[in-house]
Amino acid sequence: MAVAALLLVPLLTMLLVRFLPARMLGGTQLGGATLTLLLALATAIAAIDAPIDHSPLYVDALSGLLLAVVALVGWLGAAYAIGYTQHDVAARRITAGQVRWFYIWYHLFVLTMLAVLVTDNLGLMWAAIEATTLASAILVGFYRTREALEAAWKYLILCTVGISFALFGVLLLSAAGIQAGLLGDAALSWRELRAAGAALDPQMVRLAFLFILVGFGTKVGFAPLHTWLPDAHSQAPTPVSAVLSGVLLPCAIYGIVRAQGIAAAAGSGGLASALLIGAGLLSILIAIPFILVQHDLKRLLAYSSIEHMGIIAVAVGIGGPVALYGGLLHLILHAIGKAVLFISAGAIVERFGTRELTRIVGAARAMPLTGMALLIAGLALTGIPPSGLFVSEFTIVAGGFRGGYALATGLLVAGIALAAVGITFHFGRAVLGEGRGVRTGRESHGQRLLVGVPLLALIVAGLWLPPPLAEAIERAVRDSGLPL
Repeated sequence: MAVAALLLVPLLTMLLVRFLPARMLGGTQLGGATLTLLLALATAIAAIDAPIDHSPLYVDALSGLLLAVVALVGWLGAAYAIGYTQHDVAARRITAGQVRWFYIWYHLFVLTMLAVLVTDNLGLMWAAIEATTLASAILVGFYRTREALEAAWKYLILCTVGISFALFGVLLLSAAGIQAGLLGDAALSWRELRAAGAALDPQMVRLAFLFILVGFGTKVGFAPLHTWLPDAHSQAPTPVSAVLSGVLLPCAIYGIVRAQGIAAAAGSGGLASALLIGAGLLSILIAIPFILVQHDLKRLLAYSSIEHMGIIAVAVGIGGPVALYGGLLHLILHAIGKAVLFISAGAIVERFGTRELTRIVGAARAMPLTGMALLIAGLALTGIPPSGLFVSEFTIVAGGFRGGYALATGLLVAGIALAAVGITFHFGRAVLGEGRGVRTGRESHGQRLLVGVPLLALIVAGLWLPPPLAEAIERAVRDSGLPL
């Protein structure tokens, strides 16, 4: 069973890393990540034709697509982590023994994200999202500095409190299902609840969605519940930051989408859409000033993630086939682009010895490929043509105007433009500025491939989207359960 194997591989990887000799750790964990990626791709391809249903395991085109994205970004992080941890050991930031535990917690983190996506049971999904918090909090505080431990505790407390709201929302949905005649596990199945939508108590469903939006929205980083995110991203090891930003946040959005489908079936889709659009626009609005005045490179990327989660939330709130297609495409490309940005940023921080943007000047001279990758990926995430994110944002905007959301769409465009100004300024100065005494450093072939290939994919997606990927996104939109 491919889905069960997909969950077993990270577990097996953790066991092997725990007991194998130190010299074999890097290759072993990368091999595990590679097998996980292959199984995720196979599962996603199979789910396009028909959902995989082995209760409580369930994968449709939407969850299959996200499985592939999680596994891909997880693989990029695992590949980058080999050289990254070696550098940290050489710099005496961590010991060789800590590398073993880093890999164990890293693959546990990936496992918990995969678990979010392979069940239709809202209770199990909630437990998996909570497990992502516990696993990733340890990674956020991995360096054990005062700042890292403070960020980890802040993340743990805020997200755990937020997730408790989501639990209450799940229980309310289950109660509504029981009142509608659903029995046993069916009262926790988002498929069964959606199918019974007309019989659900609409007031109870509306209240449940509000709790779920607040709870899972805290995990996404929706403003004003976003305060944990910049601290966690800036203090976590760079491979972890890439995964946090690229795929952890969308996993929480996935939970909201499933709840929104139930709300729409119960006749409360309008309220759910309005709440999502409001949360998205507020997140963009809050992120913009911090992007414009930011001095810390990794915090800049964190606030950029808040902005992009806001864009995706607006797309989901607008709904319809066009905006949802754009939102899913944006989610995929943001995950890839943010992985490139964090990998490039991590290498540049190592080279310059600081995260301060005022002291990172002339990265293109110090690290030509990595510096230009940072600039190009940063510009791509602003949505300039011919990047794939231009296509995704244009599609979302077109869907917004087509759906009659002119005001919200206009505000979205304004927010994207303002954020683009800040990103372009910061990355332009850091990469193209005239740094004093900056000398060209060495870049490994592995480093070049890790940033070069995904970066090329970002650009190609703006010119040509492979038909299998386009078909997968279209099927995922249909399987989202949202009104089309």
